[in-house]
Amino acid sequence: MLHAVEVKPDVYWVGGVDWNERNFHGYTTDRGSTYNAYLIMDEQPTLIDTCKPAFADELVERVREVVDPARIEHIVANHVEQDHSGALPALCALAPNARIYASAPHGVSGLAAHYGDRGHVPVKTGDTLAIGKRTLTFTQTVMVHWPDNMVAYSDADRILFSNDAFGQHYASSKRFDDEVGLPEVLAQAKKYYANIVMPYSRHVQRALGALGGLDIDMIAPSHGVVWRSHVPEILDTYACWSSLAPEDYAVVVYDSMWHTTEAMAREILEAFIECGVPARLFDLKANHISDIMTEVLSAKYVAVGSPTLNNGMMPTVAAFLCYLKGLSPKTGWEGRVGIPFGSYGWGKNGPDEVAEALEKCGFDLALGTLAHQWTADAASLEELQRAVVDGVGR
Repeated sequence: MLHAVEVKPDVYWVGGVDWNERNFHGYTTDRGSTYNAYLIMDEQPTLIDTCKPAFADELVERVREVVDPARIEHIVANHVEQDHSGALPALCALAPNARIYASAPHGVSGLAAHYGDRGHVPVKTGDTLAIGKRTLTFTQTVMVHWPDNMVAYSDADRILFSNDAFGQHYASSKRFDDEVGLPEVLAQAKKYYANIVMPYSRHVQRALGALGGLDIDMIAPSHGVVWRSHVPEILDTYACWSSLAPEDYAVVVYDSMWHTTEAMAREILEAFIECGVPARLFDLKANHISDIMTEVLSAKYVAVGSPTLNNGMMPTVAAFLCYLKGLSPKTGWEGRVGIPFGSYGWGKNGPDEVAEALEKCGFDLALGTLAHQWTADAASLEELQRAVVDGVGR
């Protein structure tokens, strides 16, 4: 039998644990994920979110341990995406009289598009729902990370039901941050932010400002563990990440055909080390792009290298740069330095295409494109290292 977990008196986690999820929209989830839903037992039983359709039975079984689903009077749909709302049809069949609340207008229209018009109740920032001794207050968190996103706050419990914000794709038998340990939870939260939330950082800052007046004792996200012991830490960390302030740190990413671009990558890495700049090297044949993005989140320098293949950059590098472009904030990357590099034979289109892509992502190409024809020898590699050292200015 599956069990609900009481996170505060009369507030229960009733979601699903996806131990085997390994890829979420192109982002590797090597530790699985959870689809969190929360049941509040008050005069009017209320469910906050549901879960992926495949986990509807888990959710229902956990709800049944606490209450007959038919007694649920309210369902709050903080987000339309199906990992949050997918079990709504199953819940509505069991609780036909429950009213469903969603953000106006996008949440309501999105739910209707997915599941048909069920007379969803539109809510906006500042609207409230009294369910007994508790009152839920809604705040729209537009574009964190869809137009319909919103959060709900329970005053009596001081719980923020935070939807995608502060989440982690992380499956565990534990439900709380202090049971897992802060370093692990922050690492998972950083990967989640870099691969899902980063392009909407200015919206995150706006949402943090809107939530700043709340007395938050617990954050209950839609994915991962519940924050109960480290709420100040994750709030401060989100403020830092969303500021997009770069750290003095370098990421060197490349693919290579006959090792010349690889040799250039290692020389660029050594240049940063010589300058006293912490750096990491990522061969795209050995590292997934979503893991690299976790490092890119806070890196001031991003060097990307490709040889020329078939008159262009290598497909692996093109895929990484396409992924990077999709996650690049529209504004806020001022001061970040992109370093395109690579080798070529009869045409340097590969490195040139890398430069064009980095520029479109918003990087400053202050060092130009570092390209080398044919095989690099010791002298040319030393020249490359000096160019990077001089460009970094240490």
